[in-house]
Amino acid sequence: MGLNDKQVKKNKNFFQSLLHALSGIYSLVSTERNFRKHIVMAVMAVLLGIWLQLTVNEWLWITLAIFVVVVAEVLNTVVESIVDLIVGPHYHKEAKKAKDVAAGGVLIAAFFCGRDWLFDFYSGTHARI
Repeated sequence: MGLNDKQVKKNKNFFQSLLHALSGIYSLVSTERNFRKHIVMAVMAVLLGIWLQLTVNEWLWITLAIFVVVVAEVLNTVVESIVDLIVGPHYHKEAKKAKDVAAGGVLIAAFFCGRDWLFDFYSGTHARI
């Protein structure tokens, strides 16, 4: 496939945009180990929430926490990909900083999620036992 076969202009319609978005999600799932781990943890959270019969309010917090972590991981992947594209195989101090800050964002999101699990699942378990 030649360079001229690649799309470089805006998407022509919604369906084309949707296909690119689904391709991006597939890329995340197939190439990013940490993204897969976050998805597994999200599924575990949902199953635990079903088992504990969480309230609507608890579900809202759990869902928010899951999406905050997933979005943080997506943005981290974007930053890493762009930095790798620009820097290539060479070390650069600012490239390391960008990657570290993006990874720190995921860690902050994971702490929020952990806080949410602690408050919702812990309180949910004690209230229902």
